[in-house]
Amino acid sequence: MAAQARGLTKTYGSGTAEVHALRGVDLDLPAGRFTAVMGPSGSGKSTLMHCLAGLDVPSAGSVTVAGQPLHEMDDAALTRFRREQLGFVFQAFNLLPTMTAEQNIALPAALGGAKPDPALLAQVVEVLGLTDRLGHRPGELSGGQQQRVAIARALVGRPSIVFADEPTGNLDSTTSAEVLGFLRRCVKEMGQTVVMVTHELEAAAYADDVVVLADGRVREHLATPDRDLLVAALAGEVR
Repeated sequence: MAAQARGLTKTYGSGTAEVHALRGVDLDLPAGRFTAVMGPSGSGKSTLMHCLAGLDVPSAGSVTVAGQPLHEMDDAALTRFRREQLGFVFQAFNLLPTMTAEQNIALPAALGGAKPDPALLAQVVEVLGLTDRLGHRPGELSGGQQQRVAIARALVGRPSIVFADEPTGNLDSTTSAEVLGFLRRCVKEMGQTVVMVTHELEAAAYADDVVVLADGRVREHLATPDRDLLVAALAGEVR
C-alpha cells in the first residue's frame, strides 16, 4: 500500500467548541492508482489529506506512508520525509513569480541540495506538455500551464505519493479537464500514485478509486464507480 490510516482521529478545540474532523478512519490507499477523496463541506476531506501527508498531527491513530510510520518521526525527520517522498499540488499553484518554470520545477530538489534527474525531468515535462514553456515565468503562463508546472514540480522528486488539494478549483472547465487528464496520464504512464481532494464529480471521474467521507468517517471506498453510483454514495444511498 502507498499509504494506510488506522483509527485516525482529529479533534480541534475543546468543550463546547470541540470539533471532530476525523472519527476513527481506517483507510488503505493502493500504489499506482488515482484516488479521489470526496464529501460535503466539513466532512474531513482536507483534514484527512493533511494527516496522510504529515502536514497535520492526528489526535489519535496512525498513518503509514511508503512503509514509514509518520508518528515515529520527529519534526526534522518528517520534514525530510515530506521533501523526499511526497509531492504536493495545491489550488493556488504556489509558484515563485521571479523564477522560470524550469526553476520552479527544480526548486524542491534545490532546497535539498540536489538537482532533478535529467531523464525524469524530460519525461515529466514531455508528459505535461511543458517543453516549450520552461523559460517562461508564471506571469507569462496561463492558469492551466501554471498548474502543470506545479504538477511537474511535485513529480520530479519521484515521490511515493502526490497529494492534490482541489487542484482545479481556480481553473475553468476546459483547463480543469486538461490538468486532470495530465494527472491521469502520470498515473497511467509513469506509475505515479495520486490522492486528490475534490468536491467536483467531473474531477472524480478521472480517478480509479473514490473515497467518500461524511461526518469524519469513510462512508464508501469505491473502485471505478460510474457517475450514478458516485452520486448515490455522496447522498448516502449505496449501503
